[in-house]
Amino acid sequence: MSEAGETRKPREERLRRRSNRERPMLVVNTGHGKGKSTAAFGVMLRGWARGYRIGVYQFVKSGKWKVGEHKAADTLGNIDWFKMGDGWTWTVEDLETSAELAREGWEEVKRRISDETYDMLLLDEFTYPMKFGWVDTQEVVDFLKDRPGFQHVIITGRDAPEELVEISELVSEVGKIKHPMDEGHRGQKGIEW
Repeated sequence: MSEAGETRKPREERLRRRSNRERPMLVVNTGHGKGKSTAAFGVMLRGWARGYRIGVYQFVKSGKWKVGEHKAADTLGNIDWFKMGDGWTWTVEDLETSAELAREGWEEVKRRISDETYDMLLLDEFTYPMKFGWVDTQEVVDFLKDRPGFQHVIITGRDAPEELVEISELVSEVGKIKHPMDEGHRGQKGIEW
């Protein structure tokens, strides 16, 4: 008997309840508001606190970007960070190079998922390579749907493909109500990156 005078639930029921709680999740943060990646990095921190092996793959930001989240991850440890892009599409000169980097990045992610390197993978701004046709959306969907083991995958970016949304367990749409850039202000360190 517990302190409240109730009997403890049978072992089978406790195990079933736990198994309903502990399952690999495909999470998508999409929409036109700010905060998709920020929310994903918050979940990444929760995973880190639980001892997960974490891999972060940024599909747009280049190695030139010095993002605060990367600095924090280096300090924390046990978070591998890869920048698979060369910048925003409106700032790069050679989009074919951007496309090739995205394809190479996806191939690397597939290898890491196949060999179960990580417990949690964050594919930051990965909706863009699918939207631009650089990576085949149906291949991504099929691969993620059949991933082995216990691996959480978090994908961020605007305009998530409907096929990806359909197979995801958790989808959040971040809407913009107001943003300083609407008034001509540039992004700020500590807020945007």
